[in-house]
Amino acid sequence: MSNIKKAFENGKAFIAFVTCGDPDIETTKKVIRAAVDNGADLIELGIPFSDPTAEGPVIQGANIRALSGKVTTDKVFDMVREIRKDVEIPLVFMTYANVVFSYGADRFIGTCKDIGIDGIILPDLPYEEKDEFAPLCHQYGVDLISLIAPTSENRIAMIAKEAEGFLYIVSSLGVTGMRTEIKTDLKSIIKVVRDNTDIPCAIGFGISTPEQAAKMAEISDGAIVGSAIVKLIEKYGKEAPSYVGEYVKSMKDALSK
Repeated sequence: MSNIKKAFENGKAFIAFVTCGDPDIETTKKVIRAAVDNGADLIELGIPFSDPTAEGPVIQGANIRALSGKVTTDKVFDMVREIRKDVEIPLVFMTYANVVFSYGADRFIGTCKDIGIDGIILPDLPYEEKDEFAPLCHQYGVDLISLIAPTSENRIAMIAKEAEGFLYIVSSLGVTGMRTEIKTDLKSIIKVVRDNTDIPCAIGFGISTPEQAAKMAEISDGAIVGSAIVKLIEKYGKEAPSYVGEYVKSMKDALSK
């Protein structure tokens, strides 16, 4: 299967999310490279979509900016082809089922394989409907990454047993965004995961500070950060790569202690 396990071979993984094409494709490439140079272990690449139902205002705004700049799925694919010339860490797409359907699932997942995408995350795809895409993902060697939410409850074991790549543990109810504190009983969720799979799990949604990341990594295999990075890109635009690099370094350092 994919190279995703490599992200978890050097201690706790720091996983960064960026929306492709915000503010433009060239800046996205520089942001990705800055994140890699400063210790990111895996990068989630958001393909812009007009109705990103799992996202809070920060990432919604990034989607709007990218779509306004005429970013398409094909342009994102071309960008990945280019960055794969020197970026070796695992890369996964974070997008929505409609994006894959409208492109053509076979064509989309086959292209993922061709350009070096290791997995896809579809937050609007219920576990019970994953067979819409799972056979194609297996055919092309692209991991279909599952999410476990606080509401998954008696489905956690079932989802964990069939997990691929890594498990995305959603820290809180609601949409993505920075939170001052995370109150979910994540230890209980992760215990069920550990009892049912050896696949690594990382926690996302709401993590923005080094302290939060370190706390999440104590109980899981890594931390996922999106909104805090996207907020830096929103604030600094084309000057964002160096700021993102500094931020990633601070987060990776916190996970390495």
